[in-house]
Amino acid sequence: MRSIFAKKTVEQILAESEGGEHKLKRTLNVWSLIAIGIGCIIGTGIFVLTGKVAIENSGPGIMLSFIICGVACILAALCYAEFASFIPIAGSAYTYSFATMGEVVAWVIGWDLILEYGLSTSAVAGGWSSHFVNFLDLVFGVEFPKELALTPADGGYANVPAMFISLAITALLITGIKESARFNNIIVIVKLAVAFFFIGVGLIYVNPDNWSPFIPAIKEASATGESVAASVWDTPLWKIVAGWFGSSPTSSFGGVSGIVLGAATIFFAYIGFDAVSTTAEEAENPSRDVPRGIIWSLIIATVLYILMSMVFTGIVRCDGTLTMEDLGTDAGAPLVYAFKQVPNSMINKWAAILVDLGGLAGITSVLLVTLLGQSRIFYSMSRDRLLPPWIAKIHPRFQTPYVGTLITGIAVSFVSGFVPLGTIAEMANMGTLFAFVLVSGGILVLRKTQPDRIAPFRTPFVPFTPIIAILFCVGLMISLPLLTWTSFFIWMGIGMIVYFMYSHKNAGLPRK
Repeated sequence: MRSIFAKKTVEQILAESEGGEHKLKRTLNVWSLIAIGIGCIIGTGIFVLTGKVAIENSGPGIMLSFIICGVACILAALCYAEFASFIPIAGSAYTYSFATMGEVVAWVIGWDLILEYGLSTSAVAGGWSSHFVNFLDLVFGVEFPKELALTPADGGYANVPAMFISLAITALLITGIKESARFNNIIVIVKLAVAFFFIGVGLIYVNPDNWSPFIPAIKEASATGESVAASVWDTPLWKIVAGWFGSSPTSSFGGVSGIVLGAATIFFAYIGFDAVSTTAEEAENPSRDVPRGIIWSLIIATVLYILMSMVFTGIVRCDGTLTMEDLGTDAGAPLVYAFKQVPNSMINKWAAILVDLGGLAGITSVLLVTLLGQSRIFYSMSRDRLLPPWIAKIHPRFQTPYVGTLITGIAVSFVSGFVPLGTIAEMANMGTLFAFVLVSGGILVLRKTQPDRIAPFRTPFVPFTPIIAILFCVGLMISLPLLTWTSFFIWMGIGMIVYFMYSHKNAGLPRK
């Protein structure tokens, strides 16, 4: 028990990061870090999830859903910021847990982060493919062969565009972090310009009556003829627990439950800010700039999400009578449907093109940042020998962890090309929320066990901030479907088998 809970001191972690064999190149300034956070947070979610959740779950109350997510993330971000300021290492939550709660907890969170980044990156690559195919058709009139843009399970041979973009971003990341950051900065500017266009133009056509009632009445699944028994795996965990005490565990639209379920669903769009902490070892001034990058990217993204949801629900009446099927061919791009309701033919024409352009830009930067985050998690775990040490090899010219990056890129390319990923968003959400819970709990442990250690950035109002962050995250976790919980426990069970059969035996810490 003592060996599996063995901790690494902050001094030991910092000394290992400065070793010549595993030293990364510090080139990122605060603006690059903010752009990395925004690049991952503002992705396809702002163009797709905003409309989907408003129609299926929250109605105009989606603005509250985004506020709930924003508050939960900001509280967790304050905890991340303290850790990042005095442990500016690539491993993010994995490294923070190693310093406060020990090896086995670090392994659990590291294995969890592999789930979070790996699944979300594969899902994002698949989304890029859809936008790419649509963009070719809209702008150039080129019809991409469907069988080359679908996985075998969906009737195709392989999702070639998804595989291509995964490998292209992998090559860019291997070339260098500075080059990757410059590319990301350009992409972020493009998608922010598209988002501001929709907000600015959309506000002109908003009908305030569409915001009433702000929290729509609950619409039970049984009212639409949906089989409760058939959808039990898609039912939020809290409703199943409520069913044990006599409540009917049916899915619903509207009410507080719809807002909370909407928050749990759109949480997928918020995972980007923790990716900033994975680049701490490549920041010029990590103790100062990483906390700023985390907090500012999150604040900017939350404001944009709220404004976009306000515009969408102001144009499209989301009172439970509209379904995603009613959107027809625009079901994959609800914002296009919204701007087709605008009495302006020029806006109608350009809306579809701009949504695809914004989607392509958004997804490209998300893919870059999630691949970056995954490769840095592999790098840190490998440096600690919880994974094979050769994964942490640094390229002699580019000073990037090229082996781990290449493995990540190839794996993501294969999964996105051949595996159908229908529940990716929920699985990635579970991994993210679990990481937030452990990091927030780590601040409580740190203040208790190392009270004299003063970080450059201090989480305010401890213990209230981390406790409230934990409660928010747990509340969102129990709003996720039963299938997600089951899949998560299976994944973690596999992780514990790997830990005791390989990682614990080969870890770099001395055994007593």
